[in-house]
Amino acid sequence: MDTTAKKKLWVGIIAIIGFITTIKLAFIYYNANFNPYALSSFCSINEFIDCDGVAQTTESQFFGVPLALWGLILYAFIGLMLCAEKMKNWKLFKFMEVFKNPMDYIASLGLIAFTISMILLCVSLFDIKKLCILCALTYILDLAIGIVAVDFKNGGFVHSIKQSWTDFVDALKIKPYLIAFSCVVLAAAGILIYTSTSMVLTPQVKSAAVFKEFVNAKHNKYKITGNVLGNPEPLLVIHSYTDYQCPMCKPYNIMIHKLAKEMKFVQIVHHNMPLDMSCNKYLTQPLHDHSCMLARYSIAAKMQGNEWGLASAMFEKQPQTEEDVLKIADDLDFNVDQLKEDANSPKTEKRLERDIDIAWKMGINGTPSTRIGKDIVIGIKPYGDFKAWVVKKQDELGE
Repeated sequence: MDTTAKKKLWVGIIAIIGFITTIKLAFIYYNANFNPYALSSFCSINEFIDCDGVAQTTESQFFGVPLALWGLILYAFIGLMLCAEKMKNWKLFKFMEVFKNPMDYIASLGLIAFTISMILLCVSLFDIKKLCILCALTYILDLAIGIVAVDFKNGGFVHSIKQSWTDFVDALKIKPYLIAFSCVVLAAAGILIYTSTSMVLTPQVKSAAVFKEFVNAKHNKYKITGNVLGNPEPLLVIHSYTDYQCPMCKPYNIMIHKLAKEMKFVQIVHHNMPLDMSCNKYLTQPLHDHSCMLARYSIAAKMQGNEWGLASAMFEKQPQTEEDVLKIADDLDFNVDQLKEDANSPKTEKRLERDIDIAWKMGINGTPSTRIGKDIVIGIKPYGDFKAWVVKKQDELGE
């Protein structure tokens, strides 16, 4: 086996690993953004190493197409390049003859993909502050493909990029190929315009736009203190179910505070629904560590008459330890010793267990969730839709 054949073999093996990895990433992306009942993936280990968390960010897409699908396209194209010399002899794939130096294309793509990967890694580490280990694997694979494919004895990456560009320009000089390429570009542009405007593949981007006021808010400007959110003698009671580690529960908390301020006839009653195996017996996989501990402190805060004050503070500051919670509570003038005692009491444990049991029996197995009467919505509604739903339920009660 000559050197070129060995290079193709190794590139093929790496590309297959990359293709399989990006398929797995595509499934993770789907479950994180489209399946509210999906359990956390195997690579969501903690607050930092969290593939699901990365998949739910707006940075996990480009032009409305998930990065996992871009990866699939990359590895599929590399596979196509590996077969270019044989495929050009088939009548249907005669156009493959334009790829005169396929290994140079592969080396160039590997280098470009790795460069983009390093930008994404910086975004992940310094902006999102979460790391997807499967994504990191593809970064290494991209570099490996480039290094294996490039001919360092013949100009290295500089030669590969120059040669690929020369081949590309020469191909466009042939009129049929120029027309075909133009059609492909127009089709691709049309698809990207559709995906980026419809956001059909990126519900997290649509949510970020719809919930911008609440997602971008650093503080809850509508927050109240005490145990009563809304009218003490309401015409309509809204029940909210949240988890203090749930990413969308923070904007949801701001939303329901705004709702209570604007719609004077409602009261919102909070229920703890931690998705944490340490207290939620219905889970089969860990989801939100520490949320049971935070839920217990929420219950204890209610005993001191300031459930909503501590709730907003915990959503904003995202405490991870009992010491973090106690520091927040001390700043809010709680009796810290009593709060700790109440939070860890058997009475609080039973109260939390009862809340979870009741919620689960009603079919509430995700957060945030909202219940008005028998109507239940799992997830978060746009604020306008939320208000319309509340008005509708109030009208139904008035009939």
